[in-house]
Amino acid sequence: MGTVIIDGQEVELKDGERLNCIQLAARVQNDIPRYCWHPGLTVVASCRMCLVQIGKKDPKTGEISITPKLVPGCQTLVSDGMVIVTTSDEVKNSRAMVEEDLLLRHPVDCPICDKAGECYLQDYHFQYGRDERRADIKPFTSRRREMGDTITLFVDRCVMCTRCVRFTREISGTNEMMIIDRGARDEIDVFPGFPLANKLSGNVADICPVGALCDKEFLYEQRVWYMKSHDNVCAGCSTGCSIFVHENQERIYRLMPRENQQINQWWMCDDGRYGWKHVHDEQRVTTPRKREGDTYTNIEWSPLLAGLDATLKNAKRLAVVLSPMLTVEEAYLLAKYARTIDEHALIAVGYVPVEGEDETFKSGFTIRAEKCPNRLGVSKVASHFQGELVAWSDLPARLASETFDALWLTGGYGHAWLADDMAATLVNIPTLIVQDMFTSAAYEAATYQLPGASFAEREGSYVNHADRLQSFQWAIRPPQGVQPEGRVYWQLLKLPGLYNGRRVMEDLAREIVYFAAAQQPVPPTGVDLKVNLLAAQPAGATV
Repeated sequence: MGTVIIDGQEVELKDGERLNCIQLAARVQNDIPRYCWHPGLTVVASCRMCLVQIGKKDPKTGEISITPKLVPGCQTLVSDGMVIVTTSDEVKNSRAMVEEDLLLRHPVDCPICDKAGECYLQDYHFQYGRDERRADIKPFTSRRREMGDTITLFVDRCVMCTRCVRFTREISGTNEMMIIDRGARDEIDVFPGFPLANKLSGNVADICPVGALCDKEFLYEQRVWYMKSHDNVCAGCSTGCSIFVHENQERIYRLMPRENQQINQWWMCDDGRYGWKHVHDEQRVTTPRKREGDTYTNIEWSPLLAGLDATLKNAKRLAVVLSPMLTVEEAYLLAKYARTIDEHALIAVGYVPVEGEDETFKSGFTIRAEKCPNRLGVSKVASHFQGELVAWSDLPARLASETFDALWLTGGYGHAWLADDMAATLVNIPTLIVQDMFTSAAYEAATYQLPGASFAEREGSYVNHADRLQSFQWAIRPPQGVQPEGRVYWQLLKLPGLYNGRRVMEDLAREIVYFAAAQQPVPPTGVDLKVNLLAAQPAGATV
């Protein structure tokens, strides 16, 4: 282990640890400004904003000698005995000069710029820039250049950090972006005939430190200081990317990746980034209804659930289909409720949408073909109650071979998913309960129609393809008339108080060995269920 001194504070290094000055400073809550450096990209040290002073401490005399020249903190790896200074007059003057140079050519169009409020150039100017401008303010232009279907470039705002170029070379591996007119007039562009069209393209807007690269979907939609940010998990595929949901007044405006080195690093795909529009679709069903004869009657939730509970208790044989869009907690509560009605109730896993094959990029980031967030978690819950895994494809045969008085079908997909032949099979069951976001043939024939919540309107946990469980809270309230599934099952089980996902997880983690590691509060990056499960098994045991 070694020791580094940064601004008079000693920091210990772990054996084999390789950190640059920026990363070391972050450990002591000292933010070294930078434009070009990003922890997920190679180092180019081109912006010169992170210049610091370094030196060496003599272990015998304790004397410190400082190197005359400033060095880029992003490119300088720390070592035992190194001394780093980030607050000297030389460093402060260097940062002020970089800021001044950038602002000589940067259009001060902050009132109309989408990046205002989260722009490095804005923040660093107030923190490190000069008190007064020493050059005349000139009229500016704001040329736009289309990069592709999702990204537009405001050419004059670019500070040439080259993060975007490195991203397409190192992360997506698609190489669409480049620098043209090298020299004093260099600019970012795409290769002729090769627009920015890869499925990770939205990330270049995230990593752009200024307002040069902007997301067309979000452009001029909302000011960032009006929005609230919520930690969440992407429901687009079984990768389960950690994300932020940015909303204002219960309306989502954008999804952005949340750093999680165990799952998605700093990135997310465009399918997930733009795959939330169904949440605010006008076609969503929002009214609970009960069929009486050939007509449907709108009913408030309390009397509807009371009637539903009474109906199911008269049923001799019950089947429940757990959608992989449900959280682990919701699946557990519904299965538990079904078994209180019928101790031999059939617990099956719902439709698992699969599109094409897994798509892996140069960095290893993978978009999964399995387009649901919680197939593995729901399967573990269903198998625990059923003793075997009854998949969606097995359901027609089970329905044909056994007689069921009632079936509860859960959905929650953001698209049409129920095939006509399966719907025709389901509608023959005397009592059909369909809980979904959008109408379908089965929904139109259901005895009870229960509007369901979207991924952003529920709380609970998902388990991704690699057995990693992540927990999250709801980001927005569901539309009026909609109740999240967990709240419905909680009320049917007559549990005290309000629905609490954490309480449910603690209960099921004690009951189902697979989830044992989730008995403790789950960290923001999630918990690896498989590793903890294997560690708890006797030698030679299988999981």
